[in-house]
Amino acid sequence: QVQLAESGGGLVQPGGSLRLSCAASGMPFSPYFAGWFRQAPGKDREFVAFISTSGSGTHYADSVKGRFTISRDNDKNTVYLQMDNLKPEDTAVYHCNAGLVLTTPGPYWGQGTQVTVSS
Repeated sequence: QVQLAESGGGLVQPGGSLRLSCAASGMPFSPYFAGWFRQAPGKDREFVAFISTSGSGTHYADSVKGRFTISRDNDKNTVYLQMDNLKPEDTAVYHCNAGLVLTTPGPYWGQGTQVTVSS
């Protein structure tokens, strides 16, 4: 069983950048598929990005494609989400997600980190 903990959220102005981190503990993270989801108040949970176990395969929601980059460092048991050119509509709680098989979502979740984009 793996535990996930997000960090790096905060308040930024439109057009700014932020990097989220998802640190895994309890088990080696290299066999896990991973990704990010977000949820804004009053809205459904939304898929953001996915990364394969090796990091060679990625997939993004159309709404963030070209602005967000997901990556991972298995030696550090960490998944990252680099967010550039942030927009107010990116405001949400961002959750890290992982699983040992290719399901959407996987069964493991972090507690979430708040991202607020406002001037």
